[in-house]
Amino acid sequence: MNTETMPASGPFAQAAHVIAAVRAEVAKAVVGQDAVVEQVLCALLAGGHVLVEGVPGLGKTLLVRALAQTISGKFGRIQFTPDLMPADVTGHTLYDPKSQAFTARRGPVFCNLLLADEINRAPAKTQAALLEVMQEGQVTIEGEALPLEPPFMVLATQNPIEQEGTYALPEAQLDRFLLKVKIDYPDAREEAALVRRVTDGKVGDRLDVAQVTPLVKPHAVVQLQTVVASIRVDDQVLDYALRLARATRQWAGVAAGAGPRGGIALVRVARAAAALAGRDFVTPDDVKRMALPALRHRVLPAPELELEGRDADAVLRDILEKTEAPRQ
Repeated sequence: MNTETMPASGPFAQAAHVIAAVRAEVAKAVVGQDAVVEQVLCALLAGGHVLVEGVPGLGKTLLVRALAQTISGKFGRIQFTPDLMPADVTGHTLYDPKSQAFTARRGPVFCNLLLADEINRAPAKTQAALLEVMQEGQVTIEGEALPLEPPFMVLATQNPIEQEGTYALPEAQLDRFLLKVKIDYPDAREEAALVRRVTDGKVGDRLDVAQVTPLVKPHAVVQLQTVVASIRVDDQVLDYALRLARATRQWAGVAAGAGPRGGIALVRVARAAAALAGRDFVTPDDVKRMALPALRHRVLPAPELELEGRDADAVLRDILEKTEAPRQ
């Protein structure tokens, strides 16, 4: 089967086959972390960006590189630091003495999959430069608009432990991310498999994606996104997703709930979850499974709730438990 193009006949069946193959290929490089891989793939299929929270060394870079290799895409990485300037992200103009003209030097954002490492270590102005690129899909250098080649996806990371010297992302900027994914330590079995894979017959601990086979071209990913966007969502399932998002605004102990963008994100990513499951329709379980990553960064618990040790995830679990889902 040619996975670079998808004929009009049976577009969903072929798309589902390609999506399953991509997922299996990424799993060759990433041991465990099944939920994280699923959520990142859902964000890619939904055409959104991901904020990942977790301690260093859990495979975030490996995941992005493996995904980029699978889709034959260009991988970029920016290490955010307190002295990083907006031009270091987007690019700038240089004067060429030979041609006696200014030329645009493109920054690292000109790629398909960008890993923005420790985004909360950069000042607000630099954060805003990246978030503007995420929203507009283009970079403006000296008044010239330079579009980014689709697909373009940012996977930004932030460290929950080392808070000193960080600049927290404002709520309005957090809202630009389709998902917030939490990555945790692997279980004992997964960690044993990981250690064996990395240490057997290998010198050093460099990231290895050599075993990952490129399956599709970037333009085929855009076709997959189009197919996923057309997956059927029943009115009752849509209403369920909106009721979950709206419930965050009136829930006891919540200082600020999800806005309309929260409901939109939940429906978009539920479509992608259905595609990953091989279905051309969305079920209430797709919505439930994606509710936490789609809404946790859009819910701000009140201080008294945080004092009790209850975070946004705890609030969302309560809402999921007490909000009636439609019968399938």
